[in-house]
Amino acid sequence: MAVGLLGAMGIMGLLGAMVGGALVYSRLAGVGSRGGSFPAAAPPPLPTPVSFDINTAVTGAVADAGPAVVTVISHLPPAQTFLGGVVQSEASGSGFIISNQGYVVTNNHVVENAQQVEITLADGTTLPAKIVGTDPYDDVAVLQAKGKMPGVARWGNSDDLKAGETVIAIGSPLGEFVNTVTAGVVSATGRSIETGNGFQLQGLIQTDAAINHGNSGGPLVNLEGYVVGINTLIVRNDQSSASVAEGLGFALPSNTARAVADQLMTKGFVARPDLGVDWRWITPSVATRFGLPVQFGAYVTAVAQNSPAAAGGIREADIITSIGGQDLDSGHPFINVLFQHQPGESVQFGLIRDGQPMTVSVRLAEQHSS
Repeated sequence: MAVGLLGAMGIMGLLGAMVGGALVYSRLAGVGSRGGSFPAAAPPPLPTPVSFDINTAVTGAVADAGPAVVTVISHLPPAQTFLGGVVQSEASGSGFIISNQGYVVTNNHVVENAQQVEITLADGTTLPAKIVGTDPYDDVAVLQAKGKMPGVARWGNSDDLKAGETVIAIGSPLGEFVNTVTAGVVSATGRSIETGNGFQLQGLIQTDAAINHGNSGGPLVNLEGYVVGINTLIVRNDQSSASVAEGLGFALPSNTARAVADQLMTKGFVARPDLGVDWRWITPSVATRFGLPVQFGAYVTAVAQNSPAAAGGIREADIITSIGGQDLDSGHPFINVLFQHQPGESVQFGLIRDGQPMTVSVRLAEQHSS
């Protein structure tokens, strides 16, 4: 009998649990014990969006300079492939508009050897352009495009730049990511980079703002939106070692670029002094290899007829060791020192001829760099 009572009590308890469970379930489902409905709970209100003023000096500078930045597309001569086929190739870089007449500044190496040039505006509009003039030494070129210009960049004074100052690079890396903005600081000023054959790009701005292939020719701007440089090159590694570097970008100072661009727009060329010789740059390794008597200098391989050099007495196989009293060395390459003088100026050239030092006077002519 006790067992039966316990069993009955257990069954009743189980039924109670089942009923209670069902009741709880029905209430959760919004159904009352008598079949009535409960109103669904209202969701909590969403928070009101908060507006933030995200304008900064960087965004302001980009808004000022950005519309004037363009992508430069150079159509190059047909190239022969391995199987004899011919392909049309193109290169791209960046540039910036400097006048409502469609003048665009970029790097010379962006348009070098181009048969046809176009620019693409920030909104995707492509306009035909022509090359007004180029300067391979300072790596500057001026183009002129036809069409309405969306903006004009403002030149800044690169002499005012200080290490640690914030700068912004704008351009089209890889030719695809149009008007990409990167920011960094001026790492240093007055840098020099060897370009080969006895010439250096001098007075460069070093920055850690990210610069990639395709950024060449684009502007480096300060926080006021003024162009303070032309993004020109990056250094990834030290050729003398296996060291890999990051954040080593270099820009041509705006004061240099503007002076060159002005000459290209008004004359179509940059007037530079001309000596009239072919030459090879001597370094310590070259001197050791060929047993030359100097560590640095310009070995004259040919003298043009009726040239300033010929008139001044410079001969083939002479070694030029100084110009205007400035010795040639690693920090003073031949072309850089020569370009410190003006066409028409009489300049003293120090030479080594047959192992003997001597000096000659040469009146420089005018060379057109274009």
